[in-house]
Amino acid sequence: MKKSRVVIILISLIVLILSNVGYADAGGDVYVVPIKGEINKATYNFLNNTMSKLIKENPAAIIFEIDTYGGLINEAEKIKSLIMSSSIPTISYVNSKAESAGVLITIASEKVVMANSATIGSAETIPNTEKVLSMWRGLLRDTAQYRNRNPEVIEAMADKDIEIEGLVTRGKLVNLTSSEAVEYGIADLSTDSYREILDYFNLDNANIQRIDEGLQIKLAKYISNPYISSLLLTLGFVGLVIEILTPGFGIGGTISIIGFGLYFGGNILAGNSHWTSLVLFVTGLILLVIEAIMPGFGLPGISGIILVIVGTVLAMDSLGVALFSLSIAIIITTIVTIILIKMGFKSKMLNKIVLDTEHKDERGYLSVDSMNQYIDKEGISITELRPAGFIEIEGMKLDALSDGGFIPKDTTIKVVRVEGSKIFVRRL
Repeated sequence: MKKSRVVIILISLIVLILSNVGYADAGGDVYVVPIKGEINKATYNFLNNTMSKLIKENPAAIIFEIDTYGGLINEAEKIKSLIMSSSIPTISYVNSKAESAGVLITIASEKVVMANSATIGSAETIPNTEKVLSMWRGLLRDTAQYRNRNPEVIEAMADKDIEIEGLVTRGKLVNLTSSEAVEYGIADLSTDSYREILDYFNLDNANIQRIDEGLQIKLAKYISNPYISSLLLTLGFVGLVIEILTPGFGIGGTISIIGFGLYFGGNILAGNSHWTSLVLFVTGLILLVIEAIMPGFGLPGISGIILVIVGTVLAMDSLGVALFSLSIAIIITTIVTIILIKMGFKSKMLNKIVLDTEHKDERGYLSVDSMNQYIDKEGISITELRPAGFIEIEGMKLDALSDGGFIPKDTTIKVVRVEGSKIFVRRL
């Protein structure tokens, strides 16, 4: 009987200890990996490469330092799977905010820690359609249940129709402070100290090693943002138009090269595309130049337009985002082109395909035959003028208009004025 009691007490102590201890000290270092800014393909590529390298270091744990407003759902899902499949113990540390897609990434780790002033929540999808929201809620719920987090609270971060008594009313999204996150079972600890995190999860003997995002990754994440990509694409096209409308190579060409270079370079670095998209785009531009030099409009021009569009679209990871960026760039470029042409900017290249020859009266060009030689001359009406009819002057039959009412046939008339091809007469 005494032995049974001793066994029960020992088992209880072991369970109690395990419930308060996160990880046993594995003897390796703890690596802090940042997840900051927009969640996109560059973020996933950075984390995937980093975690592949860290496995060789045999770390005691990885702390994901999270500060994000969210980003692309599909990339967040890939990051979630990357974290959950890791053999390395994982800790999410929200040091500022984890919103939208950042919520899914945060709860994907085995342990969650909040900085004292951090927040987590507001995970509504854009677009917020029933289909997308249902998928997103299921993904959050599944992850929360797997990591033993409060699934109802997590879902309420994404769906404003969920009401939780004492926490949120219908029509509002859940956004928790650090203390609330601990209270409602979303986080394990609230602290601003990395040392306290290590002590809490029994990693007090480990050294902290920080992994920083390189300049290449930071640049790729920034440029691959859809709004920045749209701006760069617009600069590229506008610069190209300016270069065409101004003689020589100057600021327009420089702006165009920088805009297109950053657009394609950033998306290639982010992993959204490969060099194929840039090759297609440049080939399209070359064909358009050939078309501009040659008379008419044929196969090179059509092929060039298609290749420019295809290359631009392929440079981005999302077809919808690519078409949005391309549409914005085309609209703005069209407006700028119209303004520049109205300001007097002209191109020798465009002059070859645009008819700009003018025939002016001052140079002796008239749109119709002049009738000025008949002013003040007399003749006879050979028909009635009501007010139009025919007259005869010096043996010439002419169309005429009465300038003073009805004129009978065989009446002597006089030309009083001429307006273009119209002759006005009065009876004598």
